[in-house]
Amino acid sequence: MAELAPWPATSLLREASAGDEAVALIWDDGERAGFPLIWLRDHCPCLECRHPQTRERLTVPLEEATLRPEASLEAGHLRLAWADGHVSQFAAGWLYQRRPEAPAQSPLPARRVWRAAFTPVRVRHADFFTPAGESAWLEALLRDGLVLLEGGPLVDEEVSRIAECIGPQRPTNFGARFDVRSKPNPNNAAYTAIGLALHTDLPNWRQPPDIQLLYCLENAAEGGESLLADGFQVAEALREQAPEDFRLLSEIAIDFRFQDETQDIATRAPVIECDANGRVVEIRFNNWIRDALRLPAEQMAPWYRAYRHFWTLLHSPRYQLDFALAPGEMVAFDNRRVLHGRRAFDPSTGARHLQGTYLDRDMLESRLRVLARQA
Repeated sequence: MAELAPWPATSLLREASAGDEAVALIWDDGERAGFPLIWLRDHCPCLECRHPQTRERLTVPLEEATLRPEASLEAGHLRLAWADGHVSQFAAGWLYQRRPEAPAQSPLPARRVWRAAFTPVRVRHADFFTPAGESAWLEALLRDGLVLLEGGPLVDEEVSRIAECIGPQRPTNFGARFDVRSKPNPNNAAYTAIGLALHTDLPNWRQPPDIQLLYCLENAAEGGESLLADGFQVAEALREQAPEDFRLLSEIAIDFRFQDETQDIATRAPVIECDANGRVVEIRFNNWIRDALRLPAEQMAPWYRAYRHFWTLLHSPRYQLDFALAPGEMVAFDNRRVLHGRRAFDPSTGARHLQGTYLDRDMLESRLRVLARQA
């Protein structure tokens, strides 16, 4: 039988009674809840129902769950003796946290749209390698979609070292880790010295990378300032100012495509994606790899009007951050929310070299949960 977790005394049960369909519980603090029998049998923590090492479920809840058990308390925790002879034990605190009416508990911060005078959180490189500093970095990135790291060493592959503290790097057709600098025969505008309008990376992928890290090793060239904007904030501004433009960009899918000698990666999706409740959950915006517009003729002019409106708002100083990334600094942002770009730079005035990689948001959330559990 699995051991019960050491829950605080305030989480102990004082009453338990089993009915035909549910078990009614009362805790010492007076809180009440009813748990369906099928749920309790499905969540039995015993070694017959859960693998002893992985704790993964081994059974499927079938008709056994309809067999009315005898309910009793052992040291304030729940014991159920089912009619088929099976016995389940549940920690009272574990059940308290999972009451059907209780809100789910999570260390993950809610996303927060940028407001006027938004300033990104800055975390020292040395602090990142402490639990408190890493948690602060993760929380800011998940909440604001943007965080800065400063005071780092000018060491090749430092961006990979930082990324792998969180999880494996997400590879793309540009590799797992990439260099951003002007070079001959580029296959991407980032590898030139031209200015880059605000965009999200790789919207031509069915699942674009979630998080981008850009680490500055050199930045002596004139120009090249970084530009950033919160796509969620701007999308909401568009919805308020021009609901029809917002509707067109969120309902009409368009084509995105990247092609070179060895790759041809394409998908079709709207510029603004909303969930079932109408909440903005993703921005796909990249004017370089927006493919030929394939729409009914009568939709084209309205769509272009909406696109220009969104473009104008994105590039308004009201919604745009503008700063120079210094050597030893790293910017990390939510690539499916925050748009990034840069001003043109003159490579003849000095070197400019950034190294970048991508991470999956799942790994950031996982890491923050682990850190919260260890605190």
